[in-house]
Amino acid sequence: MKLSIKNVTKTYPNGVKAINGISLEIQAGMFGLLGPNGAGKSSLMRTIATLQFPDSGSIEFNDLDILADKTEFRRQLGYLPQDFGVYPKESAESLLNYFAILKGLSSRKDRQMMVDRVIDLTNLQDARRNRVSTFSGGMKQRFGIAQLLLNEPKVIIVDEPTAGLDPAERSRFLNVLRSIGTDNIVIFSTHLVEDVRELCRDMAIINKGTVLAQVSPKHATEQLQGKIWETRLGESQWSGLEGIATKLSDRYDDDNEQVNRLHFEGQATDDFVPVSPKLEDFYFLTLNQA
Repeated sequence: MKLSIKNVTKTYPNGVKAINGISLEIQAGMFGLLGPNGAGKSSLMRTIATLQFPDSGSIEFNDLDILADKTEFRRQLGYLPQDFGVYPKESAESLLNYFAILKGLSSRKDRQMMVDRVIDLTNLQDARRNRVSTFSGGMKQRFGIAQLLLNEPKVIIVDEPTAGLDPAERSRFLNVLRSIGTDNIVIFSTHLVEDVRELCRDMAIINKGTVLAQVSPKHATEQLQGKIWETRLGESQWSGLEGIATKLSDRYDDDNEQVNRLHFEGQATDDFVPVSPKLEDFYFLTLNQA
């Protein structure tokens, strides 16, 4: 199973070039699309979902040209945008039954079996008869996953799904994605590095509509072994490292003193403490070097 994106570009009528020659090869499993707000992630998601067409380039799923046959691809696609509406007076179960009819499940028995299955997969058993409009943010996102699973899609796209969720809701939602990400292609768009670190086997970092890197989270951190340091010195005191050290982030310790995190290839002084690399380090370094 493979999704191939080759040299895709998209410029909007206002002149914004949202996608700038993106090429990606995506295999089965969880794939993280990581980048800051405005990087072009949602534009790429909408293009893959055939909600808009690129100006140039191609997108293929296995041997299917999805731009030439979007109807066939949509039969195999599940898409959860950042925001989706629900009917305010309908329960989760009745809405899922309605969506199942729209997706071609004409047999009442088959519909009920599928509705029961997706409710179970998304841990909505206790809320199945509640109005979706009363759901918390995390429950609404899980309901969104439930409705897209009704047609048993092979490609699943979720766009910024954990934005605004509290930690408990985020954890429950990520567990749902883990459960469906083994046998399908799941493209997970986010600006939160921790989501990708916890979920994905492979990822791409994009910014300004361009792919800056495609790498597994594990390999990304392995590349930085021995190259990440922390220091309490300010930038003006990095006399021996200036020009070759890259500041990645900072934090404050228990004494409210600023601790700077750096990427540096070489031997540092005693004022610099070697630390284990994190995926955030690779992300910030990639953005900084672009």
